[in-house]
Amino acid sequence: MKDFDYVIIGGGCAGLSLAYELEINDRLKDKTLAIIENRKEYRRDKTWSFWKVFDHNFDDCVIKSWNNFTINTSESSHELTSKKFPYQSIDSGKFYKKISSKLSANSNVSFYKNLNEINSENSLIFNSVFQKKLDKSDLWQHFQGIEIETPNRTFDEDIINLMDFNCDQRNDVHFFYTLPFSKNKALIETTWLSDLKDQSLMDYDFQLENYIKNNLGIKNYKINFTEKGAIPLFYPSLRNDNKIINIGSAGGMTRLSTGYTFLNIQEHSKYIVNNIKKIDKVKTFNLGKKYQFLDKVFLRVLQKHPEKMPNIFFNMFKASSGTIIKFLSNKSNFIEDISIISKMPKLIFFKALFN
Repeated sequence: MKDFDYVIIGGGCAGLSLAYELEINDRLKDKTLAIIENRKEYRRDKTWSFWKVFDHNFDDCVIKSWNNFTINTSESSHELTSKKFPYQSIDSGKFYKKISSKLSANSNVSFYKNLNEINSENSLIFNSVFQKKLDKSDLWQHFQGIEIETPNRTFDEDIINLMDFNCDQRNDVHFFYTLPFSKNKALIETTWLSDLKDQSLMDYDFQLENYIKNNLGIKNYKINFTEKGAIPLFYPSLRNDNKIINIGSAGGMTRLSTGYTFLNIQEHSKYIVNNIKKIDKVKTFNLGKKYQFLDKVFLRVLQKHPEKMPNIFFNMFKASSGTIIKFLSNKSNFIEDISIISKMPKLIFFKALFN
């Protein structure tokens, strides 16, 4: 079996982002890379969205950018604007095509279905795959989104609805998310923050149909694309060592209070590539201890008081747009953190510190 200098387990967002970063920085001129991925083909299967708080490699894969967003409950609505940090959505199909095209030109890069097809004994391994089944009783962000197309000019394409809590909560936390790509095309997503044990929350098709017809008032539309997923809102019990470095969600790159992962993956990939020659000596990359602590408290409140979360989220977004965006993107300073924390209900969060 063939030996490789580097092995990436999992050819999804994290694995391909790292491979691309290695390639464009000439780290694969004299090094070999094996990517272990068992999917039969790459096609559009996800939409990754984030606030662009720093430059990334995939502007040409962006479906659309927005500077305006709203959040609303059954009682109130609030609109924010950010020219400095646009909200962007990446088409995973374009992302896969761009990276595959780049990597296919390098004979040092090979794809395999299974790890046992190669000799990885002397390889530096980057792992993006959870090796064990994760606990369904823990907290997850699970969702289903559909891209719909209407015959009429239905949407305001300049503004996204980031969180709409004007829907059935079913004793958990539930909101809808609308990304208008044009005046007659949008991604509508139903999102839950709950465990994965309650199957009654997973009637996604019914939820979407009901919301589109009754909340958005759209009766006539066709579905172009469907995506579904579940993001663990807890850190995996995986450890890095000198030979295996965890990346993506398996490497703690998901922000637990939001589920945002894509831009964190890009930052982690740059960190790895910049330190690839001394990777066993540098500290493990993380999103920041303060965010880990604050998210842990926040999610503890969410689990104990799901009925209060629509208003808690709504009040968070009463901070300035730059402050809330930087906080949710792991780029806030101490003063900005205090500004966000001051919007929280004091007693509930204080109790969560000790429970």
